Amino acid sequence: MLARVHSCALVGLEGVLVEVEVDIVGGMPAFTVVGLGDAAVQESRERVRSAIRNSGLSFPLKRLTVNLAPADLRKAGPAYDLPIAVGLLLAAQQIEAQVERAVFLGELGLDGRLRHTDGVLSMASVARNHGMKTIFLPAEDAAEAALIAGPTIIPVHTLSELIDHLTGQTPIAPYLARTRFEDGELRFPIDFQDVRGQEHVKRSLEVAAAGGHNLLMNGTPGSGKTMMARALLSILPPLGLEEALEVTKIYSVSGQLPRDTPLVRQRPFCSPHHTTSQPGLVGGGGGRVKPGMVSMAHRGVLFLDELPEFGAKLEVLRQPMEDRVVTLSRAVGSVTFPANFMLVGAMNPCPCGWHGDAERACTCSPALVSRYQKRISGPLLDRIDIHVEVPRVNYEKLSSDRLGEPSSHIRSRVLAARERQAHRFRGHARCLSNADMGAGEIREYCRLDGAGQSLMKAAVRQLNLSARGYHRVLKLARSIADLAGVEQIGAAHLAEAVQYRPRRVE
Repeated sequence: MLARVHSCALVGLEGVLVEVEVDIVGGMPAFTVVGLGDAAVQESRERVRSAIRNSGLSFPLKRLTVNLAPADLRKAGPAYDLPIAVGLLLAAQQIEAQVERAVFLGELGLDGRLRHTDGVLSMASVARNHGMKTIFLPAEDAAEAALIAGPTIIPVHTLSELIDHLTGQTPIAPYLARTRFEDGELRFPIDFQDVRGQEHVKRSLEVAAAGGHNLLMNGTPGSGKTMMARALLSILPPLGLEEALEVTKIYSVSGQLPRDTPLVRQRPFCSPHHTTSQPGLVGGGGGRVKPGMVSMAHRGVLFLDELPEFGAKLEVLRQPMEDRVVTLSRAVGSVTFPANFMLVGAMNPCPCGWHGDAERACTCSPALVSRYQKRISGPLLDRIDIHVEVPRVNYEKLSSDRLGEPSSHIRSRVLAARERQAHRFRGHARCLSNADMGAGEIREYCRLDGAGQSLMKAAVRQLNLSARGYHRVLKLARSIADLAGVEQIGAAHLAEAVQYRPRRVE
């Protein structure tokens, strides 16, 4: 007998519909799974065998062949356990059910319980796009799948419970979505009002947040660089629904989505250690290719503390910083992950950390300082819009009881600037902020008056700006003008943008 049920595979962040064909014929007992499955798929034979027996059903002692189609698509992970088990029971005529428009997902335990499956959001999306009416999946993943409107979500705890539902003995109630997207006030661990001093650094972070710009803080140890980088989340605009679904899909596919959080509402803040490998930064893996930290930071902040310690690995960031995507090519094909993040770096001026400090002497030689700073390449520095020096905070400011401006006030100005950009870029699907502008948008929206032209000409000559640096200054000036609530970029806006460029020539 032959039976067919549907499941889903993952290719990058996208789901692909998979047809699970099960054929049972007479002969010596055998259980074969074909269709380019990895080790986890091959091991499903033993999980399915035990789950069926421990659910009070009989496992057919015949020649069993399972084909996962399309056969040229690599299948990875244990999510095919449930569809294989249902297909075997249908082919053995132990149950009868109409499953032509249903999708089955889930790993089986040996006792028949269903376990969590990664990538449910992507799988539910592709199931809806193919007109599937019902999705059977582990109960703990139901809230995530319900984010996709359309299919009926059936939360399943055990294989025996599913069989009772399919045979009509004890129907399972569909999952009713309880998660609503709300732009409620989010809680942040650090507020800018708790940061003492460093007003010019706070201003640079406000400008970066307003336009989605990359930023590098250079200063002595203990000056507050890490604290202010973490406070940046508190002034960024909240995620929109489409952005939240994008981020949730990435975390779901990578297996990093918290079980009690079906929808990510807060912008990501990823801070990898400098020992992280290149595949850890941009993505990869031996089996199914998974997103790296640059994709985990999509629509959020990628914070690289002790930036020079990353060394040559930083060069893999150059392409994502320009294209906002990461394309990974392997022998079996290419996978593209989104990587639209704000890069925030922090570094000391030298190995000992005290070069240029007014109160403590540096113990590093000039050659050592130069070598240390050159660990970050010129092309990468050219892709960073804002370079800001972070000095030590004096005692008077540290001991003062006076609070700084709260993050809520700064965020209101950032939101107003982002709203101006949203109105400006209406119809430009590629642009969500000023940092996303290409040459065409820069030419249209970053026009300078006579005074601005003269200032820009002097800046290009004195700072030796590259074409990329020139465009980044214009985009930064556009964000500063948006914070000021004006449409025309003025000389003052351009002057502030220019002073954020590094003074040394790389």
